[in-house]
Amino acid sequence: MVTVRRWWERYGVITGLIALAIVSGVVVRQTQAAPLSEIWVWLSRPFIKADQANSVQPETVPQQPALASAKFLEIQQRLVELEAENERLQQLAGLKTKTKGQGITAPVVGRSGDHWWQQATLGLGSKNGIKPNQIVMAPGGVVGFIESVTPNTSRVLLISDTNSKTGVVVSRSRATGYMKGIGDNRAVMEFFQKVPDVRVGDAVAISNLSKKYPKGLPVGRIESIELDKSPAPEARIELSAPISSLEWVIIYPSPPVLDPAPEAKPTNTPAPNIDPAFSVPEATPSNSSN
Repeated sequence: MVTVRRWWERYGVITGLIALAIVSGVVVRQTQAAPLSEIWVWLSRPFIKADQANSVQPETVPQQPALASAKFLEIQQRLVELEAENERLQQLAGLKTKTKGQGITAPVVGRSGDHWWQQATLGLGSKNGIKPNQIVMAPGGVVGFIESVTPNTSRVLLISDTNSKTGVVVSRSRATGYMKGIGDNRAVMEFFQKVPDVRVGDAVAISNLSKKYPKGLPVGRIESIELDKSPAPEARIELSAPISSLEWVIIYPSPPVLDPAPEAKPTNTPAPNIDPAFSVPEATPSNSSN
C-alpha cells in the first residue's frame, strides 16, 4: 500500500495529464472539433461585434441608389410599352371607324416559326362569336380569314400564305390578276392581261374574282414590275397590313365595307389585250383560290 502511494505521489500528476490528453483527443475526434469551435466563437464574439460597429460595409452604400435606378428603368420601359400598345389600339379604333360593319378586336396569341407567313392564332374563339371564313383586318388592309375555330381560340390563314391565290385589282387602271405570298411581307401579282396598265406605287385591292374576300378591301401597293415575265407579266406588291408584326387584329362577322372613295376618272387609253388563257384563272389542285 505504501508502495502504491509513493508511486502515485511521484507519477500521479503526469498520469492524470496523459489520461486527460487522451480523453480530449478522443472527444475531439468524435465531435469533429465542434466544442473547440464553439469555444472559439464564444471567446471571439465580443471582438467581432466591435469590428462590425466600427466598420462600414462598402456594398451597402451604393445598394439603394442602384435599386432605385433599376426600378426607374423598369417603370420607364413599361411606360414605353404601354404607349406603343395604346397607339396600336388607337389605329385599330380608327380602322373600325372607317369600316362599315361591327368588328371584334382580338389579340394575336400565337405564331409558329415554321408557318410565320401562313397562319396566326387569335385569343378569341367560338365563345366570342368567331366563325370560319370571317374576314380579319389590321391597320393597313387585309390580314386573312378565319380558317378554324376552337371555343377559346381561332386560326387565321394569312393573305401572305404561299399556297393560296387571291384575286386582286390595280385600283387606278383596273388591271386584274391573282396574288400569292412569297414568304415575307410582300406578294407577287400575276396579271391576266398581256400588257397591263400598272405603275410603281399603284394601290392594289381585292377584286370581284376573289372567293373569300369582299371586293375593294386594300391589300398593298406595287413595289416593282416585270412585264416580260413568263408566262404572264408580274408585279411585286408590298402588303399594307403589318403581317410580320401582328399583335392585334379586327375580326368581321359580316363582310366589312370601306367608306366609298372617289372613283378614278376614266382615261382615253385603249383597253389592253386580254389573253384568253388568263381571262378566267384556272384553279390548280395544290393551290386554293381566295
